[in-house]
Amino acid sequence: MIIAIIFSILYIWIGYYNSDKIAIKSVGAKEIKRSNSPEYWDLVEGLTIASGLPMPKLYLMESNQINAFASGRNPNKAVICVTKGALQKLTKRELEGVLAHELGHVGNYDIRYMTLAAVLVGMISIISEIFLRSLWFRGSNGDSDANKLQIIALIIGIALAILAPIVVMLVQLSISRKREYSADATAVKFTRYPAGLIGALKKIQTDSAPPEKKVSKALAPLFFANPLKNAFSTHPPLEERIKTLERM
Repeated sequence: MIIAIIFSILYIWIGYYNSDKIAIKSVGAKEIKRSNSPEYWDLVEGLTIASGLPMPKLYLMESNQINAFASGRNPNKAVICVTKGALQKLTKRELEGVLAHELGHVGNYDIRYMTLAAVLVGMISIISEIFLRSLWFRGSNGDSDANKLQIIALIIGIALAILAPIVVMLVQLSISRKREYSADATAVKFTRYPAGLIGALKKIQTDSAPPEKKVSKALAPLFFANPLKNAFSTHPPLEERIKTLERM
């Protein structure tokens, strides 16, 4: 258990300080310069000037989906990646809305926030596992009342061990969804034009591109829209995001 805890802490630490590199490598994205995609570059540069954020590194991912993601532990280490489908299918104002949303994640320190949340809620699983193992290997002392209490405690420990991963996942889903709404609001603040972001979300609703196979479940929460297109999503429903933006 001690070895497992040490390994988990090292894994989280390495992942946190190299989150941008890991994310980019895992999807096979390529770095973009102004000469490769001037509109993409100019839009991000304009948004960084408006928001006061430093210019992130820009990447392009080979995918027909309309999507994008940001990563990096702070604004100075940030990267933004968009899909080829987003550049091809979105208008300039729609693409600006998506990029502003991703810069919103950068400005709100969402990578740091999600990492901290993962550590805190992950401790629930570790504590419940330790509690369960300590009860399992504790021998009987011959006292019937004490044995009954031990059995009750063991049942509670088993219940915690089963429920803890579910609780952790639900908490992470809740936090992730709230950060998406926050990034949408920040995007409107940067662009002063919610219609651009609304248009992008509506195009994603009708987009026929298949689920992205090279994106892992761990990376999916970073994306602008759920790239796996499964029902149990870390993202709020597109309809709810659109309704919220239309009220702004």
